[in-house]
Amino acid sequence: MTEPLAPIKFGTDGWRALIAREFTFANVERVAQAYADFVSREAGTVTPPFVVIGFDRRFLSEHFAKRAAEIMVGNKFRIALFTETQPTPLISWTVKELGASGGIMITASHNPADFNGFKIKAPWGGSAFPDTTAAVEKLVDAQAPKRGEIIDDGHQLIEPCIKSYRAQVSSYIDLDKIRSATGRVVVDAMHGSAGHWVEEFLTGVSLKVETIRSNRDCLFGGVNPEPIDQNLGALKERVIETGAIVGLATDGDADRVGAVNERGETMTMHDVVPLLLLHLSRQRKMSGAVVVSFSQSVLTKRIANAMGLAVHETPIGFKFIADLMLKEDILLGAEESGGIGVKGHIPERDGVLNSLLFLEAIISAGKSPSEMLRELHREFGEFYFSRRDLQMPVARGQELESRLAQKPPHELAGYEVTDVQTLDGAKLIFKDESWLLFRQSGTEPVLRVYAEATSTAKRNALLDAGQQLASPNTQELAAP
Repeated sequence: MTEPLAPIKFGTDGWRALIAREFTFANVERVAQAYADFVSREAGTVTPPFVVIGFDRRFLSEHFAKRAAEIMVGNKFRIALFTETQPTPLISWTVKELGASGGIMITASHNPADFNGFKIKAPWGGSAFPDTTAAVEKLVDAQAPKRGEIIDDGHQLIEPCIKSYRAQVSSYIDLDKIRSATGRVVVDAMHGSAGHWVEEFLTGVSLKVETIRSNRDCLFGGVNPEPIDQNLGALKERVIETGAIVGLATDGDADRVGAVNERGETMTMHDVVPLLLLHLSRQRKMSGAVVVSFSQSVLTKRIANAMGLAVHETPIGFKFIADLMLKEDILLGAEESGGIGVKGHIPERDGVLNSLLFLEAIISAGKSPSEMLRELHREFGEFYFSRRDLQMPVARGQELESRLAQKPPHELAGYEVTDVQTLDGAKLIFKDESWLLFRQSGTEPVLRVYAEATSTAKRNALLDAGQQLASPNTQELAAP
């Protein structure tokens, strides 16, 4: 009896699944064929369609990428196949530079090591919109995969794009100012696709730069390649050991950024993004609206309002931010998970560029990151953020979201709930603008509980109460 084919579902950014269970060569062929059918339909008279294909450092990623390329060739596509692992933003840049019909990035981004994934890149250089991924889902198994032999992998087209991407980053960042600064910087590639990319922009003058965890390790050193506190122990230790002014981190496919201050303390995106916004608006004198995802900081909104910048709020997922960046004059778009897009670049998250931009903000301020944050709090108010990831089946997490949206509690942890917002998940709002958000992950069986509050004590109390509300038996994901 033939086993039924596994369903293919795209989440927040791409299709992700467990390697060897759902993420198999056969299933990659099915998704690649569906994407080929979609591109062919959209391309119309443009023949042959042209697709760029890249991959991260996960187990077998280069082989999955080659298989996807073989399906494209089988459908008579032209391809440009990267032969080495590279950051996702470079693949997005290449799609746009070459005028391709789209792109494929084999990556599971920040997910655990046993996952891999299939991201679709749009022609304008960023993540595909939901209508695209929904259309691709519907085309899965509409045709049997057509596999061809790769005669020309188009690699000769890629090198000029790598050079133009380097030139774009070099022109965007004040590298002379950074390089001539004194001190040390530690960069953590988390064994992901960034490798030595950030360091290579900074070498040659006064600043001392060291990259750790730069080698390929399909297990990512035993932690998830997500630049959040529990995964950055090695970076925190090295910052303290070397007396570095800052530690910078990128995730598994280098489209997200993280940071550690000079004390070896992790800075959340609710610290980094407001500081970046201040740098862009005050130091660089740049203008434009600000886009924040549903889990971004109150401080980002307050700063935007103080600077006279319009604010847009979107569901979680950078594709929603990118949509506005394509349509309007947007200075900065940011999500809690480290994805940041800035004016004058492609509408895409870029961990390499944003690591350098945050370093530029620190050097320009002439102050330590902790001092910069204290000044920000003095001017705009104190808010402290944290997040807990709870193992939970998708259906149960979604049921909790729905229940809280329809019948929010009157109080939680002794604090009165004044409102509930349901743009993406269920967000409980308190009198002083503190908030607690429950959101089921779009890519994993994980319920994320986020809190931002006016003190660390209140933040922790809200998180404790939120975890208890989720389920008295639910266990927080153990810190690796």
